[in-house]
Amino acid sequence: MIKSALSWYDAIVEKCKQYDYLVLLSVRLYLIPVIYVGARSKVLGFSGAVAWFGASAADGGLNLPFPELLAFLAAATEVLGCICIALGLFTRFISIPMIFMMSVASAMVHWKHGWDAIATGGMEATVRLNGFIEWLAVNFPGRYNYITELGDPVMLNNGMEFAGTYFVMLLVLLVYGGGRYVSADYWLRKQFSKKQNKALRW
Repeated sequence: MIKSALSWYDAIVEKCKQYDYLVLLSVRLYLIPVIYVGARSKVLGFSGAVAWFGASAADGGLNLPFPELLAFLAAATEVLGCICIALGLFTRFISIPMIFMMSVASAMVHWKHGWDAIATGGMEATVRLNGFIEWLAVNFPGRYNYITELGDPVMLNNGMEFAGTYFVMLLVLLVYGGGRYVSADYWLRKQFSKKQNKALRW
């Protein structure tokens, strides 16, 4: 009974593995807009990125040396990362600098805010937001209805949650690649293997 149940389970797992490339494609499709937004903001607002990289912590900056160089490297990595992950080209290679960037972002920007990306009930930011919403409901009910009709307002906590999620997704791409059939890596390797086999025959 147990043996047949395990065999049945293994058969289902093997069947699911046949579609693993769809999972990897989903990871890539999820990451593309995330990376694109970061790349676009750094390219179009490059001077602002340089200023943020170089400004002191007291002024809300990162206080990094060589801010122009580091801002350029960050922007270039995200632009290249967006293109490569979209195409599934050199997926494992580009995942390495992207993982490094996520690690630096987590350590320098998000770590001090804890884990949560959105402020939760007990946080001071949420208490203040709720106080403001209550005041708005009493004094300006029309504006309150306008603001809340599409959902509850939240306070961004800027914790590590999102960066950690992207880190794990990039780690998956580093280990498993862009996926069979749906990545340029797969077809380039297939083409390369054909040429190599022809060379061996000669």
